Amino acid sequence: MPLTVCETFVSLMGESTRIGLPAYFIRLTGCNLRCRYCDTIYAYEGGAEMTVAALIEAALAQPHRLALVTGGEPLLQAETPALLTALAEAGFTVCLETNGTRSIAGVDARVCRIVDVKCPGSGMADQHHWANMDLLTPRDEVKFVVTGRADFAWALTVIRDHRLAARLPVLISPVFGEVPLTEAAAWIVESGLPLRLNPQLHKYIWGPAARGV
Repeated sequence: MPLTVCETFVSLMGESTRIGLPAYFIRLTGCNLRCRYCDTIYAYEGGAEMTVAALIEAALAQPHRLALVTGGEPLLQAETPALLTALAEAGFTVCLETNGTRSIAGVDARVCRIVDVKCPGSGMADQHHWANMDLLTPRDEVKFVVTGRADFAWALTVIRDHRLAARLPVLISPVFGEVPLTEAAAWIVESGLPLRLNPQLHKYIWGPAARGV
């Protein structure tokens, strides 16, 4: 069964603990959320069908061996786990970026699962699949996109309730243009927790409207 692909491209990782590294991006079409600050509305629909084999061939044709499968929401498509496994089998370091509303249980254990926990400022905080918190391993990452101090305070409660900071990397991603990095940095220092400030690097380099970066 083919996957519906919004776009593929080579760029630098804009977020995660691998921020700044060159990678091959596979952005799949479709999302079940409508976050108020969404910067990939164009991935809601459209795209072209591609098989797993075709995607692996395209990935191997470029020089980088770090691959990110993102969206939209990749886990809405039934063939996504097969794509992730195929990338790992082909020798890639594989990351999955997911909005946290679908179970990550079926994802290959070799994949770094970057799970977004939607804060209240997104308008989608009630959609999170909380069972995912028990499935996380030290190779995974959790990301909180914060629109302000209230979101950060909410994130701290989740981080403490699920002991996230002691288990895996926790990323705090301020919404570009809304939260000054100086403020977010101060919140993190004040929290006393080993959280990582995770600015959206690609927006600072190419601007917030650029696609394919």
